[in-house]
Amino acid sequence: MQLRVFGRTGLQLSVLGFGCGAVGGFMVRGDPAEQERTVARAIAAGVNYFDTAVQYGNGESEKNLGRVLQKLKPANVVVGTKVRLPPSEYGRITDAVTMSLEGSLARLGLDRVDIFHLHNPITEAGGGSTLSVRQVLDDVVPAFERLREQGKIRFLGMTAVGDTAALHQVIDARVFDSAQVVYNMLNPSAGEELPASYPAQDYGRLFDHSQAAGVGIVGIRVLAGGALSGSLERHPIAGPAPEPIGSALSYDADVDRARRLMPLVEEGFAASLTEAATRFALSHPAMGTILVGMATPQQFEDALAAVEKGPLPRAALERLSALRQPFSGEPR
Repeated sequence: MQLRVFGRTGLQLSVLGFGCGAVGGFMVRGDPAEQERTVARAIAAGVNYFDTAVQYGNGESEKNLGRVLQKLKPANVVVGTKVRLPPSEYGRITDAVTMSLEGSLARLGLDRVDIFHLHNPITEAGGGSTLSVRQVLDDVVPAFERLREQGKIRFLGMTAVGDTAALHQVIDARVFDSAQVVYNMLNPSAGEELPASYPAQDYGRLFDHSQAAGVGIVGIRVLAGGALSGSLERHPIAGPAPEPIGSALSYDADVDRARRLMPLVEEGFAASLTEAATRFALSHPAMGTILVGMATPQQFEDALAAVEKGPLPRAALERLSALRQPFSGEPR
């Protein structure tokens, strides 16, 4: 398994991370024995980053990951979890962040987590479930720093969702060590210019900002919540089709556009759309580790096989760019 240096942290993370999210559902609703076997298989294959959150199954993902890690006792795995603050807690951010982390540590059976990510969307002015740039920098960051001083977290993380300009400001402030960034074949704008009137959020080459700031990147939504399988079918363990982030306004529209990328498979660049999507996410040098959600052990094996083939070649990336051109001007 290839390892990549993760920003300025000094960590070396496996290019394939183990996503414990609710969209795939495996670490939330999967069979406990299968969870243990699959995590052991991942560690044996060189996977060393495990990503969870209290929101995934209302703590079930953290509990299950904690149980498996206690049993396996692997050396040198890196664990990340998250806090999402409800608007009712915005007046007491330090206490709310601390309580959330204490609960996560208890469920995980750990004294500290390696990366603690803020999970709220970030906007210029805040409002609703979003936090403003000033709330993040003036309230959340000091709360995180206090936890770091107490030895309960190693690195500060954020989830780069919200308004592009606000995300750039927060990353440019150089206070976060890690950012979870949406990057996939339907929306590559964190890494490259989008054509005019392209139907997606423009993340404005966010990777340029992260690289300048020394921020490590965790690639999220690399399969667009499953849409880049090109199929509307969901596994029984998987969550319902998720709300798209940064791409179309509906999951069905994402699936429809994904199917228009099938020539990548038909022309032999990849064995499947999911393989192409997984390898695409690795193709940008700013990427540290990618998360591929799963419902079954076989889906982990598929992701591993795709990663072992390496990034897509330049010819495939050029073909993909040509296939996306007709999307411009379509309604989002």
